[in-house]
Amino acid sequence: MFERLKAIVSRFEELERKLADPAVLSAREQVQQYSKELAGLTPLVHLYRKHERLQEHLRQAQAMAAKPGDAEMKALAVEEVAQLQRALSQTSRALEERLLAGGGDANRPVIVEIRAGTGGQEASLFVGDLFRMYSKYAARCGLKIETMDSHTTESGGFKEIIFSASGPGAWQQFKFESGTHRVQRVPATEAQGRIHTSAVTVAVLPEAEEVEVEIHPKDLEIDVYRSSGPGGQSVNTADSAVRITHRPTGLVVTCQDERSQLKNKQKALRVLRARLLDRFQAEQRDKISSDRKSQVGSGDRSEKIRTYNFPDHRVTDHRVGLTIHRLEEIMDGDLGEIIAALAGAEKQQRLSAA
Repeated sequence: MFERLKAIVSRFEELERKLADPAVLSAREQVQQYSKELAGLTPLVHLYRKHERLQEHLRQAQAMAAKPGDAEMKALAVEEVAQLQRALSQTSRALEERLLAGGGDANRPVIVEIRAGTGGQEASLFVGDLFRMYSKYAARCGLKIETMDSHTTESGGFKEIIFSASGPGAWQQFKFESGTHRVQRVPATEAQGRIHTSAVTVAVLPEAEEVEVEIHPKDLEIDVYRSSGPGGQSVNTADSAVRITHRPTGLVVTCQDERSQLKNKQKALRVLRARLLDRFQAEQRDKISSDRKSQVGSGDRSEKIRTYNFPDHRVTDHRVGLTIHRLEEIMDGDLGEIIAALAGAEKQQRLSAA
């Protein structure tokens, strides 16, 4: 842990030097980028430096307690040693928690993409169920939800819903949800009462700021068209829907939920930045195998992470082997027990890998 902390302090000091460089100060975007990174590291570095000071004071107190001499002074030194050891234990735990929480990323806004997989109509209906579950969970956590884009089906379900979640702890609360969510239930159209199994994929992307992901206008192909609803019928008489294609990567983002073409374009660019940042981070993780060992699951969207069994009223998270017989409460947004179990497992894995 302390090797990683030393590397963070080294980066912090490097950023301080850069922000004192006149050449850097003349570049607005660089100043914004470095300042944001510095602000994210500051609480952790200050806590680490406090830990270092406490260690130095402890060494001095231990030396004083070990010296022969006045019994009263020796007793005071022994008491101070005990106090400093308790303080050091507290700062060590605080440092560990900050590192395991992912530093400044814990509060980063996220973009969540829910898509129907296998199962046809049932899968599209479950996309809507998951969106409602996440919306209610976000409300419990004091997070703000904003719909970015959605594509409905004639049955009242969704082929896809994309939304953002922002507020304290947004990334920390949603980061475990990436993967395949399987649902087992009897569809309303099933006359013989047979249980069907369907699947929905969820992708959770940290939202990127403009200074983190640079997008050149020449790399974008932007098309506008009329918004459509179930069955493809037009639901807007103006060309407000936006499709953005990022030529270098081939990524395509659409947005049609707003009546304003400008608002749809702004939302589509937010989703595009998040996908580009996710692609870059995935490439970085592939290069550093130790990162894979410290994750609960691979984060691969093809990985089955959770099963929602309606006949048995149970939810099973396969990554930690947790089964809860409170399906209705969980679908009503009560995800706290599952998220806590996943966070605990991640902490243990990171400690083991350290």
